[in-house]
Amino acid sequence: MLSYFIRRLPTAALTVILTSVVVFLLVGLLPGSPASVILGEQADPAAVAALEERMGLDRPLLWQYTDWARGLITGDLGASYVSGAPIAETLGVAAGATVELALASLVVTAVTGAAFGIAAATVRRRVPQALLRGASALIFGVPEYVLGILLILAFAITVRLLPAGGREPLLADPGIGIQYLAMPAIALGLHSGVVVGRFLETELRGQLEEEYLDTAHAKGVSARRVLWRHALPNALPPVITVLGVRVGHLLGGAVVIEAVFAWPGLGQVLANAVANHDYLIIQDLVVYFVVVFIAVQLVSDLIHASLDPRVRLDGEA
Repeated sequence: MLSYFIRRLPTAALTVILTSVVVFLLVGLLPGSPASVILGEQADPAAVAALEERMGLDRPLLWQYTDWARGLITGDLGASYVSGAPIAETLGVAAGATVELALASLVVTAVTGAAFGIAAATVRRRVPQALLRGASALIFGVPEYVLGILLILAFAITVRLLPAGGREPLLADPGIGIQYLAMPAIALGLHSGVVVGRFLETELRGQLEEEYLDTAHAKGVSARRVLWRHALPNALPPVITVLGVRVGHLLGGAVVIEAVFAWPGLGQVLANAVANHDYLIIQDLVVYFVVVFIAVQLVSDLIHASLDPRVRLDGEA
């Protein structure tokens, strides 16, 4: 297992480095300048140029990238071009909200995926199967932000059961925190749950058709025991990899969902940074999302490898 992990590290590191280079260059091509944003559109060009010199924006791109990359590695992210606030502090406060939302959405994804996948693979009657496929197609076809708006209309405006937006830290008051967290977590996690459920359904159907399960049935093992003790554990490894991939989707969707529900997370910070041309925050956040996605994908691959020895054997061959 350790050798499998070590073999994956160079690829992960190279991906992060290439991503940082691409992000730095693309952000540098965006129109406008942080100096012009700070001083205003009607500012004197000489004043803008002087401020850019003080901010180090007039130096060659290679030196700008080197300083920025060194800050990422050491944790010295610098200060916001616009507000002057320390970026590490800003991201640290917002990261707690985003992690809370992402974890809750991941729970929704896992529960929904397991429920749909098992039901779709085991239900044989036509009407329930049609209802399951219709519900999954409907959920899959509705974007997260539209689902979020529908949830607000239903549970915050019509029924008035849940707050329409904002956040109460879950650890501070779990009862109230869950009320604020419920709708954004469902809106963000339900779509991914359907995707995971479809993969689980396919894997389960394949396992249920294997000959070794016919032998188990012939020995008198109940259908429920065959499903939970044999078919489901063998179907899980590839599904865990898919679940890890969906984390990237959850991070991307969080940017929109946080805006819909006024959730004070990294998505809101990124949206504000884009609007204010705060390039340094944009660069830091995009690389942060990539690193988190790669780390989660690596962990999911390791879990897959621990559950399925064939993965390790293939990697060692």
